[in-house]
Amino acid sequence: MTVEVLSAGALTTLQDRGRPGFAHLGVPPSGAVDREAYELGNRLVGNESGAVALEATLVGPSLRFRAPALVALVGADVVVAAVGAGEVLDVGPLQRGARVYICARGGFSAPMTLGSCSTDILTGLGPSPLRDGDMVRLADAVAGEPLRGTPPGRELGGELRLMLGPRADWFTTEAVNTLVAATWTVMPAANRVGIRLEGAELALARDDQLLSEGVVTGALQIPPSGQPILLLNDHPTTGGYPVIGVVCSEDCSRAAQLRPGDAVRFRIEP
Repeated sequence: MTVEVLSAGALTTLQDRGRPGFAHLGVPPSGAVDREAYELGNRLVGNESGAVALEATLVGPSLRFRAPALVALVGADVVVAAVGAGEVLDVGPLQRGARVYICARGGFSAPMTLGSCSTDILTGLGPSPLRDGDMVRLADAVAGEPLRGTPPGRELGGELRLMLGPRADWFTTEAVNTLVAATWTVMPAANRVGIRLEGAELALARDDQLLSEGVVTGALQIPPSGQPILLLNDHPTTGGYPVIGVVCSEDCSRAAQLRPGDAVRFRIEP
């Protein structure tokens, strides 16, 4: 069954669980940035856990389904709907959060690269982001019956838990204290690669340069400006900016829902 993309929205990509394990080749993990929403969406429509979904950012797509389908929209809010043949699902601007996952029963079909169908906007691996007029197909990645009932929407905001290191010792004690005391603002420069934050300047305790080293999803890099960059799933696999801490993996899904202008705080985990 095919689905026609009438309008692709701001950035709509095909995502699954990603392609971890290829950092040594310079390949980011990619995959759904809000893993929690992606997995819930697939469970709601009875899909296999790794079924391909659409990930839309800020403004969702408008899709015409050629046959009846069961669809879940999961991000900050949760909606499950039956779409009839020829009907249009118009997601439109998101009212809360930055991303929504469009999970259709059976999952979407896409070519696989390095074991994943995920779009990687950094390297260009995987399918291209959707464009107006594209046609996408549904697959048959059904695992069982859809979940009954619709879970409530999620609470957003709050603190992100942070593990200090590996380069926290490159910063002054005052900078580390400021990191957790300050409220940071999400800048417009926010995408699947990372989120730039604005707030107090975090000062280095030394003036030499760090050699490029491996980085992970959730790493909080501090460039010379002193303004943090929170790395997301399509991040470079190496970087030369010192990493003051790493956001706990359980909180990365909430970080994925940060949108420009949002406030965020950090709390250091012992």
